[in-house]
Amino acid sequence: MTSHDPGLEVPRVGRFRWHQTHPLAFDAVLAAVALAAILSTSVADLHGPQGPRFGVRPLSVTNASLAAVACAALVLRRRLPRTVLAVTGLLTIVELIAQGGAPRGPVVGPAVLALYTLAAVTDRPTTWRIGALTMVGLAAAGMIFGTRPWYSQENLAIFAWTGMAAAAGDAVRSRRAYIDAMRERAERAERTREEEAGRRVAEERLRIARELHDVVAHHIALVNVQAGVASHVMDNRPDQAKQALAHVREASRSALEELRATVGLLRQSDDPTAPTEPAPGLGVLDQLVDGFVRAGLPVDLELPEPAGALPASVDLTAYRVVQEALTNVHKHAGDGARATVRIVRTGSGLTVTVQDDGAGPAGADRRGGADGPDGRPAHGGGHGLTGMRERVLALRGTLVTGPRAAGGFQVLVTLPLQSVRTGESI
Repeated sequence: MTSHDPGLEVPRVGRFRWHQTHPLAFDAVLAAVALAAILSTSVADLHGPQGPRFGVRPLSVTNASLAAVACAALVLRRRLPRTVLAVTGLLTIVELIAQGGAPRGPVVGPAVLALYTLAAVTDRPTTWRIGALTMVGLAAAGMIFGTRPWYSQENLAIFAWTGMAAAAGDAVRSRRAYIDAMRERAERAERTREEEAGRRVAEERLRIARELHDVVAHHIALVNVQAGVASHVMDNRPDQAKQALAHVREASRSALEELRATVGLLRQSDDPTAPTEPAPGLGVLDQLVDGFVRAGLPVDLELPEPAGALPASVDLTAYRVVQEALTNVHKHAGDGARATVRIVRTGSGLTVTVQDDGAGPAGADRRGGADGPDGRPAHGGGHGLTGMRERVLALRGTLVTGPRAAGGFQVLVTLPLQSVRTGESI
């Protein structure tokens, strides 16, 4: 949107829109101009043999009084358009009757302005009804009481001027309604664009937050465990401590690489340093499981034979679900726990199951695993299952978490393959 200097906007309004900011004053000026035009025309002979001449006709008190009252009524034409039209129309008929066939001043002028105002501020059916009544009434009065013969130019002019006033007022009203509709549509489109931009920004922030959480929680958990092992066996078994430190170094390097790739998503699309590595998926799931095995968590992996490429969003979500679930098992299942990862692909969906057989030192709630009665994570859980649930729901999948009857914990995710929307970011 183009910005304007406030210091320049006020003079522009004052110079070109004074009639809108001061309507009563404008109508008073218009009434004065109309009165001056009526009085000057009353004393002029516009159709004389020597051309238009002013001051050749006397100005009667009746004509001046009727013109003054009719023009004074125009000051209220915006507030009381029907009343002003009725008053000016009645005064026009009185002027026609009072003057008879004698030369008269155009008192019909205020009625024309009043009819224009009525047509500009009301709807079209009202304009047609009142406009037709005004046109016929004033034209009939002119033909009956005005200049002879009845079809004289002055009488026909009353009909023509009132008709043009009604048409002009209706055109102005239609144009104003069109401009208002266009302005409202533009403002609504601008609000919609801003809301859409805000929604996309929020979704992008949430997506990046999920990625960062998955990367940091997984690798830092491994680093923490291996560092604890190295500290415990440093004095008695330095070879095992060295091996644990090597795992720490490998996990930290992997964390830095994934963090660099995730943060690279914030770069511009034309930035040459933006990462080009593919997002992790089930194709590298064995490497993920191997990292947990080296960290001391036995994992049984049941992965089907490749049956065609998965959609990128489903592939990444399945990988992140396994990563987060195994991280929770490693952190909370307790010593001696064993995990099982089972992935089953059908024609319509992908099912990911992660189970463990450890109860953990404080039960399932320590893992934020048990769903509450409303389907949300129970109180005390972190952001892991929340991010997992957001990923799954974004693909219209289902997530079921909770303790197992035989002990341990289970994460069961079903991801549809047919309803995945093209280009949807997870």
